[in-house]
Amino acid sequence: MRVTILGAGSWGLAVALALHHAGREVTVWAHRSATAKSLRDERKSKKLPQANIPLEINISADLETAVSGAEALVFAAPAQQTGALAQRLAPLVKPEQKYILLAKGIEKGTQRRMSQVVEQTISAANAENICVLSGPSHAEEVASFQPTSVVAASKSESVSIWTQELFSSDVFRVYHTTDVVGVELGGAVKNIIAIASGISRSLGLGDNVQGALVTRGLAEMSRLGARLGADPLTFSGLSGLGDLVTTCFSKHSRNRHVGEQIGSGVSLPDVLSSMEMVAEGVDTCVGLRGLARELDVETPITEEVYLTLFEGKEPREAVRRLMSRSLKKERWT
Repeated sequence: MRVTILGAGSWGLAVALALHHAGREVTVWAHRSATAKSLRDERKSKKLPQANIPLEINISADLETAVSGAEALVFAAPAQQTGALAQRLAPLVKPEQKYILLAKGIEKGTQRRMSQVVEQTISAANAENICVLSGPSHAEEVASFQPTSVVAASKSESVSIWTQELFSSDVFRVYHTTDVVGVELGGAVKNIIAIASGISRSLGLGDNVQGALVTRGLAEMSRLGARLGADPLTFSGLSGLGDLVTTCFSKHSRNRHVGEQIGSGVSLPDVLSSMEMVAEGVDTCVGLRGLARELDVETPITEEVYLTLFEGKEPREAVRRLMSRSLKKERWT
């Protein structure tokens, strides 16, 4: 089975290794020719230094060649680059090809989920051939073949099962669902909550706050998901609670790192310029805030993260505002 990974960052390479381990024929497409040449020659990447890239994994910078004949195209580009990549792919793809989306985010300006971006950009893309793969899955651990469990979501149950079988191995376990909306929202919202988690740690706040952020963050994604028709139970699964806990507490979390730096007084431009990899929660915070406002859904943690990142509000003041909000039932809509 031939699979092409579109993106040669840490997550794209980690997924390539997981698919190779599962016995698939894998090609990785790199946006830059120099990156492709370096990966071919050295079989290493500074973005994933612990991993050796097997010779059997093909590396290419030619997009048309890379996607030709592939049964599945795996989008491993960051969320805000997915639309541009889909536009480049539009004249090259075939109706029978399947699209597997890895990015966890909401597009700025349009408030679209990644499945919507691909479906609305690639005319040949049948919505039922689009599948989202999400869950607690840091690239560093996947590339080290540590046990990982994720979920595949497609409107077509047969496609979600097909994706499950494509990726599954003795170290990479995949579940399946048809709740695309719930899986995508869980993956997007958890990155924003992880930024809040990092901020709180830098402020010296304790475990009580971390527990509250996780549970109220879960409530936030559940409220938004309910308005969009997601299954509430999805948010207690791998793409919701599982990914939320992992991202809020892990040393590998880029979004938590951003929050830690912001909480320490570093400006957002300086934080982002010091990072080689993308923290999806920053731009997703803009898109998700816009979506919540369109739907008239309260997302207080997202709102305070937005004000802290983009309007220069003091993090400690954000904590005060959250704690001083009007009193409510624990479960409300």
